[in-house]
Amino acid sequence: MDKTKGKILEIFKDVRLKMKKKFIVSAWNNGRHHPTGAGYGIKIKIKDRNAYFDEKWKHVILILEGRYGEIRINIDKDSFWDPVCRELCHREIGIWLRDNFEIPWKKGRPYKLAMEHIIDNRFSIKRK
Repeated sequence: MDKTKGKILEIFKDVRLKMKKKFIVSAWNNGRHHPTGAGYGIKIKIKDRNAYFDEKWKHVILILEGRYGEIRINIDKDSFWDPVCRELCHREIGIWLRDNFEIPWKKGRPYKLAMEHIIDNRFSIKRK
């Protein structure tokens, strides 16, 4: 395959991913199961983080299915952009998980959730 064809396929793959807008994320916990919801979040795959999130953003707005209002989550931190962490953490996510799922979940089997990029830095989370 020549370089031009390879580049075109790479661009097409990137455009197709951005058009998709919906992706799967995992429930996350830091190992402590606080009744307040602290220590919970969602983990995002590197490819989805790179496709839907912008390093220029200071925060994202998250809408949780069945919950009134929005939550603002800081992403202006090295841990969100490194290859290991990539979590969106907020106690409201923990409360939402507790209200919708059995927590703690089975070891090594976090719940899968549907995340959708709405526009700009706005996202929604739903049960998968």
